[in-house]
Amino acid sequence: MSAPLFLADDVAVPVGGVLRLDGPEGRHAAVVRRIQVGEGVVIADGRGHGVRGPVVAVDKGGICVEVAEALAEPERPYRWTAVQALAKGGADKQALDAMTQAGVDEVLAWPASRSIVRWTSDKLDKQLEGWRATAREAAKQSRRLVVPQVGYAPTSEVLDRVRACAQAFVLHESATGYLADQTLVEAGEVMFIVGPEGGITDDELAAFAEAGATPVLVGDHVLRSANAGLVGLAQLQTMARLGGTR
Repeated sequence: MSAPLFLADDVAVPVGGVLRLDGPEGRHAAVVRRIQVGEGVVIADGRGHGVRGPVVAVDKGGICVEVAEALAEPERPYRWTAVQALAKGGADKQALDAMTQAGVDEVLAWPASRSIVRWTSDKLDKQLEGWRATAREAAKQSRRLVVPQVGYAPTSEVLDRVRACAQAFVLHESATGYLADQTLVEAGEVMFIVGPEGGITDDELAAFAEAGATPVLVGDHVLRSANAGLVGLAQLQTMARLGGTR
């Protein structure tokens, strides 16, 4: 089994030094996970850097790790951004969790016209923090050094992001072509938009297309909002690995 990963604000400790993990994360490691002296762990800053090494001390307040190796997320030519419509029954958080594990770089919560779930202005910060906590836990579970960025964007802001990114796709059942048959740009931000349980409206689809997003299919059947983004991301990553560039 791979070493468990914990998150810290700062991991700038040289090889041979000792990094102290305390606070809620350190107490979780010591008390809940019951990490023992001698176990190997990874501590990351969530921004692409981390350290690996054995635990040399444990107390109720946290753990101390001797840094044996410095880690860094490799640079990649693509930045994967998902626009995930708010969906009922926690389907949107399920999508966020799965896409984080698969390697998404940013997820925007989108209040689509047909979203049953609505975030009111007085609860927006709380809802966003819940999504960010989900992303943090999913990143830890998947041993990612990067925790994806999480934000909130109404349709007008999503359209601005579509215009600014290198390439954008709308996952929609009315599309006539498949995502896997598209050709990726050589590099840059690639965005994909996932609708709610009621689907993306014709007006929304037209606005996205006018802004530069291409409607695509990711399969022969209609997928749930919780699953479509993961399937789309996996296909994009495969296309990137196979060199599907213009």
